[in-house]
Amino acid sequence: MTEKDGPKASERVQSLDRAFLLLERLADAGRPVGISELAEMTDIPLPTIHRLLRFLSNEGYVRQDNSRRYALGLRLIRLGQSASRGLDVWAHGELGGLVEQFEETANLAILQGDLAIYVGQAPSPHTMRMFTEVGRAVSPHCTGVGKAMLAELPDDRILALLKRTRMPAITSHTITSPEAMMADIEQIRERGYAVDEGEQEPGVRCVAAAVRGLPFPAAVSISGPNSRVTEEKVPLIAPVLIEVAERLRDRFPSSAGQVGFVG
Repeated sequence: MTEKDGPKASERVQSLDRAFLLLERLADAGRPVGISELAEMTDIPLPTIHRLLRFLSNEGYVRQDNSRRYALGLRLIRLGQSASRGLDVWAHGELGGLVEQFEETANLAILQGDLAIYVGQAPSPHTMRMFTEVGRAVSPHCTGVGKAMLAELPDDRILALLKRTRMPAITSHTITSPEAMMADIEQIRERGYAVDEGEQEPGVRCVAAAVRGLPFPAAVSISGPNSRVTEEKVPLIAPVLIEVAERLRDRFPSSAGQVGFVG
């Protein structure tokens, strides 16, 4: 590369960095965002944001809604599905083993921005079972996997996330105050696993354990009707989930590196 080419190459790299930063901040927000707010989030000059968003919109990676705010575009779905399949392959054997042992649905989730995203699942053989489609995004405060992942974060980051999401009541059992959630988080940290007592789906109990040591927050869980996943079974399920989480950490491909998930 000549000296003349150097600055141009550097400018291209900076543009790529900024474009990816915009995409990540849109993902973090989990909602359409205006240009001024994006400028505050990124410290990128407004003219540069205009230029990058115009390019990303033309390519389908970003879309603009009726209020002229921006959100992630549909073209990213294919990329996300490919990344999700990679995670599903990595965890598929362990999820299947959990289903064989407990005959309940096993899930893998990651924390992306302020949302818990289900990226892998092995279904229960029972007709009546927990079914959460891969790709579904839910608030972390009302799910076992979400709470397990939150417990791995510093308190200030947890409180900031809870403030942003406002902790909506999904069921009558959903925890809706930061104080109660932080008390639950402390219990999760002490015992090493989280329990969702019908906080996302009425009549469903979920036991979850965080997969520690990855480049992104992740958790694995067992979910089913509370008539089968009884309180007495929780202490039997939890140690197995913790062991599975440890094996998933050890099996995670080091070449995968930082895959763009934000916790």
